[in-house]
Amino acid sequence: MKPCRLAIAVLCFAVAPLEGCQPNPKSELRAQTDPLDIAVSILPQKYFVQRVGGENVRVNVLVEPGASPATYEPKPSQLRALSEAEAYFRIRVPFENAWMDKIQAANPQMRLVDTTQDIERMPMSAHSHHGSGGHQQDANPDPHVWLSPALVKIQAQTIYDTLVELDPPRQAEYRQNLERFIADIGGLDAEIRTSLANLQQPKFMVFHPAWGYFAREYDLEMIPIEIGGTEPSAAEMAQLIARAKQEDIQVIFAQPQFSTKAAETIANEIGGEVILIDPLAPDWLENLGAIVSTFSRVLSEGRSRIRVGVLPFPRQPRPVPMNLR
Repeated sequence: MKPCRLAIAVLCFAVAPLEGCQPNPKSELRAQTDPLDIAVSILPQKYFVQRVGGENVRVNVLVEPGASPATYEPKPSQLRALSEAEAYFRIRVPFENAWMDKIQAANPQMRLVDTTQDIERMPMSAHSHHGSGGHQQDANPDPHVWLSPALVKIQAQTIYDTLVELDPPRQAEYRQNLERFIADIGGLDAEIRTSLANLQQPKFMVFHPAWGYFAREYDLEMIPIEIGGTEPSAAEMAQLIARAKQEDIQVIFAQPQFSTKAAETIANEIGGEVILIDPLAPDWLENLGAIVSTFSRVLSEGRSRIRVGVLPFPRQPRPVPMNLR
């Protein structure tokens, strides 16, 4: 009896530590076979994660195409889908502030990663045309860090570090993908600096202040119409119209996720026009290059001959990475 009991005791002792660790069978299996399930807030983040993760990631985006990350409300089905996610990459767009507790509650085991870590965000008031009695946005730093190539490099490194922690066996593959992505960003940065060199007009007017980091990086000046979700008052509109005339601004940039009414009002008053540019397009690299071509043409010529609508992309298309096709 004693040898039998001893064998049972040894077996139980060997199994007990494994039960205490409570491994996640799904995570162990996916580390070797299936892609990692990753959740992100906006479409450009999906591009970043796919560039680093390649075929080893499956990315779920909360903010649907055409919606605004300022006011988006995730659907119950989207929250339920988070139960499958190994990690959620947040970027601190406004809707996250209201929904982060529910996002975390949907999957307490999901790793929450702040992709703005190691990034010094500037206040929205730095972009504001309002006076001291206007809107104070210092408590709400500018979330549009994905529109700065230099800051995207930092985000890509954070994504790489997280994927390696979740999936160590594929570190070499993730490193290779990261290096290719960083090289592409460097090439885009060089193109931008060439395109925006020696501009006649470094100032541009936009409806939504999404381009602050981009403007800072490339020595431009963004003049926003709307700040913090609040459209300008009649007095502020008059000031904006006067400034557009003073600066000889004849193109107002707007984006598809917001109303163009205020932009069109200013454009009509100055005899100018509205051009749509989308900071949330899914192919970040190609889209930013196309927008830079638009900026270069408009700010060099002083007036665009292209009428209201989505701008055609004049530059040569970039080859799409295999993992994004």
